[in-house]
Amino acid sequence: MPARTSKKQKASAVSAQVLLDWYDVHRRTLPWRAPRGKRADPYRVWLSEIMLQQTTVQAVGPYFVKFLKAWPDVVALARAKQDDVLTAWAGLGYYARARNLHAAAKVVASEHGGRFPSTYEALRALPGVGDYTAGAISAIAFDLPFAAMDANAERVIARVFAIADPLPGSKGEMRAALQALVPQMRAGDFAQALMDLGSAICTPKRPSCERCPWGDVCAARAKGVQEELPVKAPKMVRPLKRGAAFVARDAESAVLLVKRPEKGLLGGMMQPPLGPWGETFPSADEAMAQAPFKAKWKKKTGVVRHGFTHFELEIEVYVAELSGRADARPLGGRVKPGHGERWVRDLSTAALPTVMKKIVEHAFPDEGPLFRRH
Repeated sequence: MPARTSKKQKASAVSAQVLLDWYDVHRRTLPWRAPRGKRADPYRVWLSEIMLQQTTVQAVGPYFVKFLKAWPDVVALARAKQDDVLTAWAGLGYYARARNLHAAAKVVASEHGGRFPSTYEALRALPGVGDYTAGAISAIAFDLPFAAMDANAERVIARVFAIADPLPGSKGEMRAALQALVPQMRAGDFAQALMDLGSAICTPKRPSCERCPWGDVCAARAKGVQEELPVKAPKMVRPLKRGAAFVARDAESAVLLVKRPEKGLLGGMMQPPLGPWGETFPSADEAMAQAPFKAKWKKKTGVVRHGFTHFELEIEVYVAELSGRADARPLGGRVKPGHGERWVRDLSTAALPTVMKKIVEHAFPDEGPLFRRH
């Protein structure tokens, strides 16, 4: 009878080279990924990694191409206006990433001569760059032996080593296990191979274990628990907030937008005037008191719903059709001069986040996409 293989022995059989051999055959072609045998561009690596935080590859692709066309290098991005960066980012969500992206570009341009620092510590010091992103850039752009532990890597490592402790408490054990695997050579290819493995093979549901290069040494597969790992902490119930939005349009089909404060949720982005958010919708009288100016405001049927990371939002939409912009003066209520108010016809030029696009589209449902160019 053959001797049983211990978990430690099974883990020791996990080979970085086996994964690299698989990657050489199955690597994905991505707009930010350097061709085989070519050195990665640190700017493209950094830009893609910031965009990919909490966002899918499919969603990021068009944005990456658009950014690269507008700002082909970090110095060009540093010289851009923040409003232009936010407008180009609109729709990707988590807008603090865009503000940090712009801030980091300025640091690289002013303090590093337009060249990305090549050490983990210096990369980690850039705005918006955390442990994972610093490790990913270090490995992919500079081939330094650092672990890049994203959600795909967590899933693969949890399964290969059968790490059953719940996240986030098990992150340290996972990182240590992954770091021990990182090869001294081709660290960047290894990081990207792990991403591809998690995306194509070691998927959250119904992983294709029979096609996995590590399938024969995967401890979770041996136990038949691969779909149960990694164990995640229970999701918190998100509170519900409600409020009102006021969408005014003039005779030239321009919509009144105001700029949100630079700090906080959706900082620096544009929106129609909004009332405060609370547990209930405002009454009709309360809504009129919150409106930016007196007008024949009409409440639209239905509500706009949007989910944020920490809460759910429901918005009732009030619409006013104006004969001229003078009807909106003087601005009162929550919209005051100096708060970046502007009338916009071509809404594709405004930094409107997704929730605000939903609000404007709800206001004028028969117009089709209001964000086409006039």
